[in-house]
Amino acid sequence: MPRSSTRPTSRDVAQAAGVSQAAVSLVLGDKWRGRVSEATAERVRAAARELGYRPNLAARNLRLGRTRTVLLVVPALTTEFFAGVYTGAARVAARHGFGVVLYPSPEGIGPARDPFASAQAALDGVIASSMAADALTAIRGDQLPLVMLDSDPEGSLGAATVNLDIADGVRQVAEHLLGLGHRRFLHLAADVPSWTFELRARELGARLAAVPGTDLSTAAAPISIDDAVAAAEAALTRPGPRPTAVVCDDDKLAAGAYKAIRRLGLRVPDDVSVTGLDDLALATALDPELTTVRLDAERFGERGMEALLAVLEGREPGGADIPVELVVRGSTAPAAG
Repeated sequence: MPRSSTRPTSRDVAQAAGVSQAAVSLVLGDKWRGRVSEATAERVRAAARELGYRPNLAARNLRLGRTRTVLLVVPALTTEFFAGVYTGAARVAARHGFGVVLYPSPEGIGPARDPFASAQAALDGVIASSMAADALTAIRGDQLPLVMLDSDPEGSLGAATVNLDIADGVRQVAEHLLGLGHRRFLHLAADVPSWTFELRARELGARLAAVPGTDLSTAAAPISIDDAVAAAEAALTRPGPRPTAVVCDDDKLAAGAYKAIRRLGLRVPDDVSVTGLDDLALATALDPELTTVRLDAERFGERGMEALLAVLEGREPGGADIPVELVVRGSTAPAAG
């Protein structure tokens, strides 16, 4: 099919597909189900692809009164996890003619400067990680359609919440280490005031408390390798029997635990087993490779965007927590003495 030198219009698509312009609008606006057949919808999509047709979003937005722009608020981009969340959200958004603006809170958590002169005028909705929830007040995101990620569903600011099944991830870690005979544990906790980290501490404590003879101590550190080294070294040299397993809230904290253990002349996993949570690229760069909980960051972002689209359309967002998976590698072994 020859391409025109001018920008193709919906009329061109309609003529190429042998349908009305109204049918083209329905199909490309993803509102065709129950109105035109699947075969017709595919014919319209094929014609649009062949012609290189792109909807005039500016004109459509004037009609709809929407900018078709969503803000994704995350902590500072210090790991690839939130890049994956963005990738997933943007993928779903693009299928529905939306754009996603990524806004990392400058200090990781806490207040942030409004990136728009008026967020309410410039945005259709917000997806926000609970780790950057304080930024919402500054950008007035809590006054827009809002979906919260990794947030307490009982006390969420948002119209919907989307969570990974972190509690199950922690239970998988605990079962794995208990099965290896570990009874003395150190929880290297993220020093971040966020529901997701409170949940990890609560679940780990509850699971270990159910097994007689277990001992759990805690050390908190910001999510950085240097801070984790200092916190783990101090905790592992406290008076009394040394923990045989270090459960870390994040793979970066686990990397710091590795360094602290080696500074003390000990070995991973012979003397101390270590687990992480995230399954970042870092997990397989460590030696030995890290036993950790794999989180599907892209699926997390997809589900967040799907939930926001449901809120914007007046539908009830669905879906249970996103499953997570323990990946056992070389950093865990049977408890030493």
